[in-house]
Amino acid sequence: MEWLDTALGEISSFIWGPWLLIPLLLFTGLYLTTVLQGLQFRRFGHAFWLALIKRKEEGAEGDISHYQALTVALAATIGVGNIAGVGTAIALGGPGALFWMWITGLVGMATKYAEAFLGVKFRRVDAKGEQSGGPMFYLSEGIRNNFGKVLGISFAIFGAIAAFGIGNMVQANSVADAVNTEWGIPFWLTGLILMFAAAAVILGGIKSIGRFTAAFVPFMAIIYVLGATVVLLLNITELPSALATVFSDAFTGTAATGGFVGVGFLAALRWGVARGIFSNESGLGTGGIAAAAAMTTHPVRQALVSMTQTFLDTLVVVSFTGLTIVVTGAWTQLDAAGEALIGAPLTQAAFDSGLPGEWGGLIVSIGVVFFAFSTLLGWAYYGERCMDRLFGRGLVTPYRVAFIVAIFIGAVTELTTVWTIADILNGLMALPNLVGLIVLSGLVVRETREFFRRPDWKVADDFLSPRPSRPE
Repeated sequence: MEWLDTALGEISSFIWGPWLLIPLLLFTGLYLTTVLQGLQFRRFGHAFWLALIKRKEEGAEGDISHYQALTVALAATIGVGNIAGVGTAIALGGPGALFWMWITGLVGMATKYAEAFLGVKFRRVDAKGEQSGGPMFYLSEGIRNNFGKVLGISFAIFGAIAAFGIGNMVQANSVADAVNTEWGIPFWLTGLILMFAAAAVILGGIKSIGRFTAAFVPFMAIIYVLGATVVLLLNITELPSALATVFSDAFTGTAATGGFVGVGFLAALRWGVARGIFSNESGLGTGGIAAAAAMTTHPVRQALVSMTQTFLDTLVVVSFTGLTIVVTGAWTQLDAAGEALIGAPLTQAAFDSGLPGEWGGLIVSIGVVFFAFSTLLGWAYYGERCMDRLFGRGLVTPYRVAFIVAIFIGAVTELTTVWTIADILNGLMALPNLVGLIVLSGLVVRETREFFRRPDWKVADDFLSPRPSRPE
């Protein structure tokens, strides 16, 4: 099977290389940022107010609140990519890769806004009375020709399959490996526990997932970020030089030092963008699926909420992981066998060296378990919505069952090839979505401008609006 791994690796390298997805992702994000006039910066405060303070719109159509839709999206994105993905990006692209992850996140907020806007704009009610939306609908219905239908169906096919890789078996395997290493728990036992725990939430549908993620996601993120904060505080004197290294190496590459072999500018760019999108999923289209379930009276409102997910994932959680790796110097270390550290082991080495006793390994192991489990829940919903688009509601329940069974398979199986396939399918999902976002950008810009021209847009949201004057 070595030939297959080689072939898949070459395909993945091309898709995520400097001539296809990387420029398309950056171009789409920059283009949408430009035509929306930096909306993610201008409406930043209002977006977070809607997401974290107001949280829901009473009486609006939808299945779950603003906040629950946000946590479903965060559940899917705050995953192994925030631990292993960041460790991989820095191991293969140097500290400069972190800078490009930040850039991907900043411009990706505009991309996420557009995805969520279109997801709500073109959503429909399925046979069970639940909202269903995302690229599989807005591509085929927004672009009213055969090209749009091909894009929409292609996304649905890639999404339904990709959910079993990036959102399922890869996550389950990461959990099983982490708990086996930390506590010696057998892979099969972890697989069973994960399978039954996920089933208890997934089989209840989006309302069950939304209720669970609303409580679970903030808890898991805060625990992990607090651990990383302690590491940074204990190494506070090294933080300025670490930041300087991140910014300088982003454009010059990183010279060989310690166990790091050295890379050029393109490696930093490639791995930063690739793992950035792996982490925050801006451009992948999944944000539009979660947004479509939200109770909202206007697509702009949920789109503003949804774009905060990219900020929280990349500019917060990813930043803490990446800076922890750089500030502790873990990225230059070798393991016991004299090999360079990569992925989750690199992140764990950073926490181990930055925290006293066994706390570092414990926090990373718990983080992998929590992050991966939440990703399972988010991607189960994404996959079933794609299945609904392809075959109707009738196959949603069988899809959920198959998804749950695959969790156990992923936990007990070696997944080197599956990781590569997951990368490929992620790219194949992004391609039709990014093309569609560019084609439909005029609609997004026009309706966004119309919304903010309304004199009552702040009054409707009870945000920064003047109190009505008393009658004389």
